[in-house]
Amino acid sequence: MWTSNCLFQDRKGRSPTTFLNPKDLSRMVLVMGLIFRILFLINFCVLSVLCTPLQAQSLDQPTGTIAVEDSAAQDAAIANRIREILIELDGYEDVTVTVNSGIVTLRGTALDGPAVIRLNEIAGRVEGVVTIENRVQETTDVARRLDPAWDRFRARSEQFINYLPLLGVAIAAFAIVVTVGFLIARMRRPWDRIAPNAFIADIYRQVIRIAFMLGGLVIALDILGATALLSTILGAAGIIGLAIGFAVRDTVENFIASVMLSIRQPFRPNDQVEIEGDIGKVIRLTSRATILLSFDGNHIRIPNATVFKSRIVNYSRNDERRFTISLGVAYDTDLARAQDLALQTVTSLPFVIAEPAPAVWIEDLGDSAVILNVAGWIRQHETSYLKARSEAWRMCLAAFDHAGIVMPETTLRVVGIGDGQPSDVAPQTTSRPLPSNAAAVAVATAAVGDVEAAMDKELERIVASERAEKRDDDLLMKDALEE
Repeated sequence: MWTSNCLFQDRKGRSPTTFLNPKDLSRMVLVMGLIFRILFLINFCVLSVLCTPLQAQSLDQPTGTIAVEDSAAQDAAIANRIREILIELDGYEDVTVTVNSGIVTLRGTALDGPAVIRLNEIAGRVEGVVTIENRVQETTDVARRLDPAWDRFRARSEQFINYLPLLGVAIAAFAIVVTVGFLIARMRRPWDRIAPNAFIADIYRQVIRIAFMLGGLVIALDILGATALLSTILGAAGIIGLAIGFAVRDTVENFIASVMLSIRQPFRPNDQVEIEGDIGKVIRLTSRATILLSFDGNHIRIPNATVFKSRIVNYSRNDERRFTISLGVAYDTDLARAQDLALQTVTSLPFVIAEPAPAVWIEDLGDSAVILNVAGWIRQHETSYLKARSEAWRMCLAAFDHAGIVMPETTLRVVGIGDGQPSDVAPQTTSRPLPSNAAAVAVATAAVGDVEAAMDKELERIVASERAEKRDDDLLMKDALEE
């Protein structure tokens, strides 16, 4: 039976036995694990400290045949020679050398691990050395460890001071070359003359500045005798430029598209274009985007990369523009008469030009009508495209109505209601003489509305005012070569 202090007696009355509490057992396991970890860390530290001399003993041991004769004088000569060498070298003041039967034993401390390993190389080159016992360790003296760093700093400072006059000459040469480059880049006549526009001229100027800066850097490094550093700088700049290029790929693509568009000039200011489904008047081409003015008076900003890769429809490049209207006539209509009437009507409109000539054709057979398409040409710089199309529709509808040509509405027939029942009332038809096509055309075109391009001129006025506000930030030129 359990007691409070974990004692119990068996059935035969034996002496009580003590058992550990489960919590005490888990604590004991944790303590033992901690002790093992501490011992492992101590062992690792000891091995790391002893690693250097052991490694030094295994490296750079002398090779060759060992002499049979042993001479104490030769051992003393070997020891003296090694001591003389170490005296002339820095960092080996605390190293002692003993030689017995050609076996060199080195003791003491050195500045660092490479200095300890170098002792094997030095002693192994002395004639008569059989093997080397290198027991030298790295010093832990803070002053000795800092002395070489201080000496190096002082030597480099003196070297820098000695280089100051030469550095001043290199800086002066770099400044002169860069100044000449900037003065050449600021000149207007050569760059504005050879460049197609101001944007390309600025790119030429920037290239000249960068070229002269690189030339000045090469001259300065050559004066300092550090031209090898230039390849390192250019390599690092190339890697950084590649990384930046991937990061701003869209911006670089947009910049290249701006350069190509400024050279090609696919449109002019005030041209009516369609780009990616957006239609409007061209305001300007900047180094980042193409800006359009929609017919509603809104600005449309399209990135130049999109413009360069898209299909561009320029409605203003040619003065002549064709409009098309659709007319539906009944199936029982004399189609030849209807076509002739539509053609005469469009041809008689004053804003429709004779060349190219108007045309009419049957486009489709609809559910309740035959679709006729009528096309005419206008001079869009004088006539509004939308108004001309509207007037052509109105005139054709009036001519068809006067000529008695029916333009039926969509008819639906309900099947199943009243089928099989004869109709008692027959439709009454009245016949009346149909007027000639010429008379219908004369009546219809008696009063033609105004189709002047007033709205287009108003948009052109808005575009002109917008361009006047930001004249410098525009890559389009009216006198540029057409693509």
